[in-house]
Amino acid sequence: MKLHLGCGDKHIDGFVNVDIRTMKGVDVVADIKTLGFFGKESADLIYASHVLEHMGRHEYMDVLKVWHSILKPEGILRIAVPDFSQIVKEYIKHADLRSLRGLLYGGQTYSENYHYCAWDFSTLKDDLFKAGFTSVWEYNWKNTEHAHVDDYSQSYLPHLQKETGRLMSLNVEALK
Repeated sequence: MKLHLGCGDKHIDGFVNVDIRTMKGVDVVADIKTLGFFGKESADLIYASHVLEHMGRHEYMDVLKVWHSILKPEGILRIAVPDFSQIVKEYIKHADLRSLRGLLYGGQTYSENYHYCAWDFSTLKDDLFKAGFTSVWEYNWKNTEHAHVDDYSQSYLPHLQKETGRLMSLNVEALK
């Protein structure tokens, strides 16, 4: 089983698409923090694109541990979050905070759409090891089975400039 957590309107065929909101393309409406309806060690892959930052700084580690427990041995967590190191580089280069507000603070279009945390590769890697993962590496979204789904793992500035822009998403996989 493959889970797509916090899917929003980005349905991925072959995945169980889970979101807290009822909308087209969502297979299961649930809070992705607990996922109690999925058994322990039941998923081969969990994909969570730009949702971990919506967890509070005192709760996201518990969420990572829940996701870890749902993965089978040798299962993969594929996670994408705004890349704080790239946000800083973009700000230093252009001094344009307005263009970075969504990455920093979330869309703020509904109650769960606020950002509370930020990571660079080093801090996310450390957190994933603390949650129980044994190996952590960056992945290229172009080499995934869902590369055709234009989600936030493909966030570039300038917007949609995937060949010449700066990737603003930190895309990481972790092995259970």
